[in-house]
Order: sequence, then C-alpha cells, then structure tokens
Amino acid sequence: MSRIDPVRAVAARYDRTTIALHWTTAGLVAALWSIGQTIDFWPKGTLRVDYRSLHIVLGALLGGVIVARLIWRLSRGARVASEGPRFLVFVAKAVHGVLYALVGGTVGLGALTAFANGDSLFGLVSLPSFAPGNRGVEQFLRGWHSFGANAVLILAGLHAAAALGHHFVLRDNTLRRMLPGLAPPGPTPGA
Repeated sequence: MSRIDPVRAVAARYDRTTIALHWTTAGLVAALWSIGQTIDFWPKGTLRVDYRSLHIVLGALLGGVIVARLIWRLSRGARVASEGPRFLVFVAKAVHGVLYALVGGTVGLGALTAFANGDSLFGLVSLPSFAPGNRGVEQFLRGWHSFGANAVLILAGLHAAAALGHHFVLRDNTLRRMLPGLAPPGPTPGA
C-alpha cells in the first residue's frame, strides 16, 4: 500500500508559502517596473545612483524569489486542481510558463545591463563592467530589459484580469484560493 504525501495531494487552495511567494513576486514586479519608469526623473548624481541601486537590489531579490518559487513548486508546493474548461486550463498553464520565463529573462537582462554598465551600488561598490565604455552593448541590453519588463507587466495584467474574470464572471474559486489570510474556499457561489 502506497502512502500519499499530504503536501503533494491536490488541495482546495494554495499553501501559505506559495501564496507569499506569489504576492511577493507581484509586489516586486510592480515596484521594479515603477522604479524603472522613473529612474530618469531623478537628477544625475547620488539620488539617481541610489534609486538605480534600489532597482538593481530589488531585481536581484526578484531573481531569488523566482528561484525559490520554482524550487518550492517542484518540491513541496500544494497542487491545486485546475478549474474551468480544458482550453482555459491549457491557456492558464501556458501563461504561467511564459510569465516565469519572461520574469527570469528580464531579471537576467537587468543583471547583464548592470554589469555592462559597471553600475555603482549605493556608491559603496561598483560592479565589474564586461563592456567598459561600450555604450552600444549597454543600450542594446537596456532596450531588451525594458521590453521584457513591459511584456511582464502586460502579461501579469492579463493574468490578474483572468483571475478577476474567474471570480466575478465564472464565479469559481480560482482567485480565492490564492488570496492570503482567507479560510479555505467553500462551495462556488450560486452552485
């Protein structure tokens, strides 16, 4: 007789770690995109260096959170049954995969941009530059990093809209099972 691992069994909602990592990712993506859009508003000098440093540090943190999410998801994260028509389940899984790839790629491009530029972190340490004086490489990487960040934001917005659609139109538990601090969802309203 085989024993079922309760952590790997299909659950009614996501576990606390998965929920915390999800919302941490969402908050970091929003903060990083906002900082990235406003870096050039700051005057050149210490304030801009510090603001850019914050962007780099939060980007590195996001990279760590994504790695932690993947490890958690593959090893211990709760498995939640997909809701909805088969086509929507397929689209949801594809969007999640693309989001992971886009966020990871955007973080990687951001790191390459910081190292190409030889950025200073809070005026305390300078990153070694692999392209000193080569503005073309830095601008190329920055352009793709910016494109990736915008793509992440758009796809994350669609992801959020789909969750709201599940909640308000389909009236299922898709959104509820990822919200922190709620009791496990009960029966679908109106069922």
